[in-house]
Amino acid sequence: MKSKILIVEDEENFVGSLQDFFEDRYLVKTANSLRFARSELSQDSFDVILLDNFLPDGKGIELIPEILRRSDRSKIILITAFPDFKDATEAIRRGAFDYIPKPIDIDELSLKIERALEFNRLQKIEQVRRYEEEKQHLVGGGEEFERVNFLINKASQSKVTVLITGETGTGKGLVAREIHLRSKESNQPFVSVNCATLPENLIESELFGVERGAFTDARTRKGIFEIADGGTIFLDEIGEMTPNLQVKLLSVLEEKRAKRLGGSAFYDFDVRVIAATNLDPEEAVAQGKFRSDLFYRLNVFRIHLKPLRERRQDIPILCQYFIKALTPAGKHYLLPEEEMNRLLEYEFPGNIRELRNIIERSIILSEDSVLRPSRLIVQSSKISSKSRVLSLSELEKEHILQVLESTGGNLSRTAKLLGVSLSTLKRKLKLYGLR
Repeated sequence: MKSKILIVEDEENFVGSLQDFFEDRYLVKTANSLRFARSELSQDSFDVILLDNFLPDGKGIELIPEILRRSDRSKIILITAFPDFKDATEAIRRGAFDYIPKPIDIDELSLKIERALEFNRLQKIEQVRRYEEEKQHLVGGGEEFERVNFLINKASQSKVTVLITGETGTGKGLVAREIHLRSKESNQPFVSVNCATLPENLIESELFGVERGAFTDARTRKGIFEIADGGTIFLDEIGEMTPNLQVKLLSVLEEKRAKRLGGSAFYDFDVRVIAATNLDPEEAVAQGKFRSDLFYRLNVFRIHLKPLRERRQDIPILCQYFIKALTPAGKHYLLPEEEMNRLLEYEFPGNIRELRNIIERSIILSEDSVLRPSRLIVQSSKISSKSRVLSLSELEKEHILQVLESTGGNLSRTAKLLGVSLSTLKRKLKLYGLR
């Protein structure tokens, strides 16, 4: 079911552009004034509300308390005129999820909306005490698979802190869940939070909780560490945390107690912490992007996941697994040998996630019982015996350029085709000096 978005904005051309961009992903409704916004809110609930601050009949910021009284699950993103950050700060204080200045970067807005939807998902964690996500299992073969499987078994035998490293899409989240499910605490909560998807001003309350009155319209709510008590907390993309929050997290992990935002009393917790990052943590420490003391606190038991291009023997096994898992009931599909050979030659910059997406799209697009996933791959330039051998980073740069060209420079679509997050794609573009 598509998420619902309400756009409260009086500039018709701007609203039309937003509708055209988002209507294929979300159910979009619009209102050009506070009056019509109230009418829409009285008839329906929305996951995300894009709220312009300057409307014909008043300031959008005035509507924030009304929205939150109707539904505290609605996430508000205030659209404010640059550089009017005073109102943006006041909006956050009143309970807005985030803000974005005009002129709007559509890719930045897309990321903020996805963060808001992810935050909504995380709010359901307290109701979902057990791991009941996609019924995926650890799948593979060969020495690398056996090595990872061995380390998972070792880690699950105690509550040791685990750091999982590897490129985006290699299965770090799945490994974290496997560690939990194989442990004696498997009947306790497994709580996951993606540190890259939550704004800095909200991640502290998400992790540690918030007390009523901490800010305008704040309601008492448990944090992730309270919810996960007795079980496992998985901090994904830990390398994206700000330095200030790294300091607080280190203190909390050392003392095994925390206090809610706006609160004065500490609460104790007993959780196993599993962290993951797609960065090279030692390099991030050397560059000053990641605190060395927090790194040493997390790096007690290390599991590194190799990219799919370095364990190609897993590709046929994963293909058959995904075909079986994703095929609708009553259907049957074949993957020809020549198609498998093309997949084995592909570099998979998006790793296992990209392979899964390719198989899923090939099933959806198939007009018969034969799958042709190679049609969905934007191949890197062929390397002949006469040409210079490219490094993996050069191949990745060239591949990103080709996918960007095929999407007309649309970053969101490019990230989706590559099977990586928008933040990862932007980091790659900056790394390779691409614009």
